[in-house]
Amino acid sequence: MSHAPLAGKTALVTGGALRIGRAIALALAQAGADVAITFLHSQAEATETSQEIAALGRRAVVTPCDVRSETSVRAAVAAVTGEFGGLDLLVNNAAVFASAALESLTLEQWDAVFETNARGPFLMAREALAHLRAAHGRIVNIGSLGATHPWAGHAHYCASKAALHMLTQAMAKAFAPEVSVNCVAPGWIEIPESSGVSGSDVSRSAAARGQAARFAAKTPMGRNGAADEVAQAVLFFATGPHFVTGQTLAVDGGLGLS
Repeated sequence: MSHAPLAGKTALVTGGALRIGRAIALALAQAGADVAITFLHSQAEATETSQEIAALGRRAVVTPCDVRSETSVRAAVAAVTGEFGGLDLLVNNAAVFASAALESLTLEQWDAVFETNARGPFLMAREALAHLRAAHGRIVNIGSLGATHPWAGHAHYCASKAALHMLTQAMAKAFAPEVSVNCVAPGWIEIPESSGVSGSDVSRSAAARGQAARFAAKTPMGRNGAADEVAQAVLFFATGPHFVTGQTLAVDGGLGLS
């Protein structure tokens, strides 16, 4: 692999302003790609991340996008492809992590999680598909260990990520042979306390820190993961054989084996 295996390529990372999304966006830029990121509320952080991308000598695009909205997704994809002239890679990272007792889970809570975690990747992929087919590009979805391990206090989150894992496989068949589609499934990922919560990340309350320690103790590798390790897995699918499609790569230190 060359020093800049993505040189001349363009990428779009949803929710790329913070945390795992930011790590992915920067890793893609370091690998040579021009990178667009979307944000919903974190405009200042998105601007900061774009400045870091630009400091690496890559073009950076920042666009607001509510991945739950067909109109917003269509506008964001048009803005990015208009600036870049096409698209080689879509990373569906934007997500919400939520907890609630299943017996008291409301319809509003259920829908709010599915709208972002399952509908969002579907809308983004559908709108970007023509550009990705033209480029013989790739899609990487960010799933979760929760898609395969039932967490009783996070049933709606687990179900939404399980839907995304299956959607990955359906996309891989439907979009072949031009577009490869794969999934990265993080386990417990440690995020600095100042970084908040997103996707597979978790709250940094005292209770969550205790839970993080318990997960680390159960993980064969003896620790929790880091955002850059998720980013490196995304890079594998972004730069590896295009022939690899429909696969889910766990980044969990072996936690899923327990």
